[in-house]
Amino acid sequence: MRKTYYILSLAFFLGFVSVYAQTDDTKKADKYFQRLEYVKAIEEYEDLVEDGDGTPYIYHQLAEAYFNIYNTEKSEYYYKMYIQEADDVDGTVYYRYAQMLKANQKFDESNEAMKKFASKSPNDERAKAFKANPDYLPKLLSGDPKFTVDAISFNTELSDFGGYEYNDKLYFVSARNKSRRNYGWNDQPTLDVYVATKENGEYQNPEELKGEVNSKYHEGTVSITPDGKTMFFTRNNYLDGDYEKSSEGIGKLKIYKANLVNGKWDDVQELPFNSDEYSTGHTALSPDGKTLYFSSDMPGGMGMSDLYKVSINEDGSFGEPENLGSSINTEARESFPYIDSEGTLYFSSDGQLGIGGLDVFYAKADGDGFSSVKNMGQPINSTGDDFAFTFNINEESGFVSSNRSGIEETVANDNIYRVMQIQPLDEIIVNSKVVDAETGKPIAGATVIVYDTEENEIAKAMTTPQGEADFTLPGSVDYSIQVNADDYESNMASVSKEEDGEVDLVIELNPIEEIITEEEIVLNPIMFDFDKSNIRKQAAFELDKLVQVMKKYPDMVIKVNSYTDRRGPESYNQGLSERRAQSTVQYVISQGIDESRISGEGFGESDPKVDCDQCTEEQYEMNRRSEFKIIKR
Repeated sequence: MRKTYYILSLAFFLGFVSVYAQTDDTKKADKYFQRLEYVKAIEEYEDLVEDGDGTPYIYHQLAEAYFNIYNTEKSEYYYKMYIQEADDVDGTVYYRYAQMLKANQKFDESNEAMKKFASKSPNDERAKAFKANPDYLPKLLSGDPKFTVDAISFNTELSDFGGYEYNDKLYFVSARNKSRRNYGWNDQPTLDVYVATKENGEYQNPEELKGEVNSKYHEGTVSITPDGKTMFFTRNNYLDGDYEKSSEGIGKLKIYKANLVNGKWDDVQELPFNSDEYSTGHTALSPDGKTLYFSSDMPGGMGMSDLYKVSINEDGSFGEPENLGSSINTEARESFPYIDSEGTLYFSSDGQLGIGGLDVFYAKADGDGFSSVKNMGQPINSTGDDFAFTFNINEESGFVSSNRSGIEETVANDNIYRVMQIQPLDEIIVNSKVVDAETGKPIAGATVIVYDTEENEIAKAMTTPQGEADFTLPGSVDYSIQVNADDYESNMASVSKEEDGEVDLVIELNPIEEIITEEEIVLNPIMFDFDKSNIRKQAAFELDKLVQVMKKYPDMVIKVNSYTDRRGPESYNQGLSERRAQSTVQYVISQGIDESRISGEGFGESDPKVDCDQCTEEQYEMNRRSEFKIIKR
């Protein structure tokens, strides 16, 4: 996939070249390198190394060239050689070295390289993010998968990427047209846009896109307006037979649009904010089609390429491009934006904290901007380059492109993968700590149980010696967290679905003796639903406190007195209260208390807690209750 960045990254690469004195021996290799013909450049540099002429400069050039064709093992090797022999190493070299180590699953070594990078470039936002969360990798690698990922059937041995669905058609980019000239970056044909049609639920029979979009140069990923009449796409700086270059002699990328005319994409025009001096590309559209998102290395950005947005006016004209800002963009590369129907932004970056290479990230819509950036995790992301993620919320499916299957090869090829969502993407990370309410000391061995709003048990854990129990929970759901511990009164906490990211909870437990009086065990009201006798979750939570007391004091004997409100006939209420008493007794017995130690009696509506003629619902609820009398200590 590195070829899709061949222009956006060029100025960065040339910055390295210029700091070293070139020799006659390297001129031929350097010429290929500067032309982005990395396969030929590698051959020339490797010949120099074999002849015993290896220098820090050559090691660096080889590391960069292998980086760009994503031969991660060779790139790692030559970065290491360069670091060992160079007098002074730029922080960015350590960053790229760390990327290659991650790609080769050498995570501990990658962390060490990141530490070097952070010390060399302390003001870099990537360094700050790493120092704030140096242990991020285990969390990303151990998280539960949210998607399944499967390669599509019509991938080729060459690069295929950028799957984009529209109206039962799949548009993508491929190097499969072998009649095109080979491009020196990776010695593969130049890229064209293809389209496959859905048949029997599967995309099949890809064909070259009809019309004027494809040319003898590279075409990139596409996006189509909601009305289906206009396509935006990326291409080399080529229009009407003319190929243009910058003042430095470098060909840039530009965004073009085409109109659907008689079933073909014709009438190709470039967009007004393009420039011969910088690149624009990789477009996405807002759900209403009024905003175009894209990637660019235009002046004023934060890094090698940033994400921008620009308004599309009713007359088809465009506003001024606006950078998405530091919450999205980094000093590295951000590209391949996509906006789903709810306004969530997906994009790829090798500047945010990731697993390796480019990772896919997302940020939810928040007013005019976006909320915090989150990593999509495995298996969407891998130790390779993962990019061009698109997603249909209604179908809970989409596509991602990746070179994950090719990182062992000389040149890593991209493939398109179908993704299916199996769990909500959002997560709430709950970090709970259970402590003694009086002393503040942690309570080890407490049972922490997570329930959803349907009273289903979602997760359970025992607290560590530090009193801690952590959970990663699907987002968009409210949760209640119950804590039980020997010799302590149980307690509960709640977590709202509105919480974002990590939630820190401190749950205090009171010693169990505090609920024991001379005559009774004082619990919160054990309340019942109207005309019901079953034990509700909240009632079970309170009864668990009674169970704890009775287990701690094995000679204690309890009587349960149950009551109803005054609605309904008196005789019926008497029977209902008896059923409630027995339901309460049976629950306590089911928790391991001998039946000889607990009994129950119903008193109907004879002794209301609140004596009222026209009661509120709250008062009615307080009257249908159970109380717990101590018969024997």
